[in-house]
Amino acid sequence: MSQTLMMRHVVMAIGVCFWLALPVGASAQILVPPPTAMPPPPAPPPPKIEVPVVPQLDAPPQRPSARLQKRGSFGDRVSKCLDDGAAAGWDPADRATHSRACANQ
Repeated sequence: MSQTLMMRHVVMAIGVCFWLALPVGASAQILVPPPTAMPPPPAPPPPKIEVPVVPQLDAPPQRPSARLQKRGSFGDRVSKCLDDGAAAGWDPADRATHSRACANQ
């Protein structure tokens, strides 16, 4: 063989070896380092603990006070009951019957 042909084969063999040495599959896989972890948020404050009131043996019993609502006058209650019946679409006879029972409650 001639010197030139041998030189081409050597250059071609070096090129093939160089090409085979390149990382083909892994070159597309870029490893990204994981993001730095943020510290967790601070814990919420613990719930407030309150000591329940313990009844004393020598204390008088406490009666719960009832909150009564103002009832309003009889005329106001009748008017409201008639308005409720009219809003329900009842005829005058049904409204009168309803207002008598409703106002006396």
